[in-house]
Amino acid sequence: MSKKQDSFSYSQSALRDIAQEILAYAKASGASACETDISEGFGRSVSVRRGKLETIEYNRDKGIGVTIYVGQQRGHASSSDFSRTALRAAVDAALSIARFTAPDSAAGLPDIERLWHGKDKEVRKLDLHHAWKLSPEEATEIAQRCEAAAFDVSPLVKNSDGASVYVQESQFVSANSLGFCAGFATSRHSVSVGVIAGEGDAMQTGDWYSSSRDPRELADPARIGDYAARRALARLGSRRAPTCEVPVIFEAPQACGLIGNLVHAASGGSLYRKASFLLDALGQPVFSNNVHIDELPHLPKAMGSTPFDDEGVATRSRELVAGGILQGYFLGSYSARKLGMQSTGNAGGCHNLILRPGDKSLVELAREVGRGLLVTDLLGQGVNYVTGDYSRGASGYWIEHGEISHPVQEITIAGNLREMFRNIVAIGNDTIIRGGKQCPSLVIGKMTIAGE
Repeated sequence: MSKKQDSFSYSQSALRDIAQEILAYAKASGASACETDISEGFGRSVSVRRGKLETIEYNRDKGIGVTIYVGQQRGHASSSDFSRTALRAAVDAALSIARFTAPDSAAGLPDIERLWHGKDKEVRKLDLHHAWKLSPEEATEIAQRCEAAAFDVSPLVKNSDGASVYVQESQFVSANSLGFCAGFATSRHSVSVGVIAGEGDAMQTGDWYSSSRDPRELADPARIGDYAARRALARLGSRRAPTCEVPVIFEAPQACGLIGNLVHAASGGSLYRKASFLLDALGQPVFSNNVHIDELPHLPKAMGSTPFDDEGVATRSRELVAGGILQGYFLGSYSARKLGMQSTGNAGGCHNLILRPGDKSLVELAREVGRGLLVTDLLGQGVNYVTGDYSRGASGYWIEHGEISHPVQEITIAGNLREMFRNIVAIGNDTIIRGGKQCPSLVIGKMTIAGE
């Protein structure tokens, strides 16, 4: 692998120089305000299938985004060319768009007092960038070891969707005409596998992955393969569940998805468009009183960590949900102004949402449920955020007499997010990390199951 393929093409100082050049040209061209983002990234992925190398892919990207304000008229343009001519062309294009755009009273840069004014050493403490100097041969060996471990579990593991190793490093600089200019590098690496178990038409799939900023913290590839195979084998003999209303356990990865539903409904864009069932829910009991959700943007090595959001607004730790009561929304400057509020430092999304765990294992949760459903996989996007109505295809395991009875598939679970959140009756201790969310399994007291 060449040196260029395995490193950034620009230094942080070079990216900052580009940003300052854009800001200076925008001011000279008549912009009343300007913000810009300059980024580059590179990565590689290796995949194998049935022990043989299938693909080796490299990616290298760079780009600039320029947003120009003429009063409260806004224009945006982008380019992947860092030459001076291209930079100025992007500014000119954004300026032209702004002059033909209707004024918007909510448009503009963030409030200057909310911008991040920290030091680079504070970013370094977050420890977000770890290079993984991995040759294609080494990546192939890791993927092969992961897949081989899955096949070793049982002769019923017949086939594979492949195992992959993914390496990615990125860096950026954000700047605006209020004097903000900062950026940093990040990394994200992963190992994944998907396998198929069974015979004839009775086939089931299972997959698993591990992802981390630091490759030393990835799970052992053999353990990933072993677990993916066991998940596939456990699905053999699946049948439909009866149509009924019962408690439902959302396995930890699916619980992260429920928290994602909360983020969507509590985000500024949904709120000011009145497209959320959480309108006017601030300070109200949205969850049951056993639910506490923290947003912690400054955790070292975490996927959602950042000292500032996409606009440069400083991020802050907060208790988003306290005893079931919603304490805050996810707002950038624009949506905050539309709502008559202040930015929460969430332009671009949430930053490490953590549902505080309970004290019970998944086995103990099933024992408490008695009769119900454990959901391990969800299909479709059946969520209406205006009403909160929730209906999705699902598969998992039927629980009878407090024990796992048999796997189930081809069923639909339905409810309403407003009621589901208020009816979280128990929380497990099996926290899993999925991107910027950390959740254990949780129990919804009652949902409708459509099956046989």
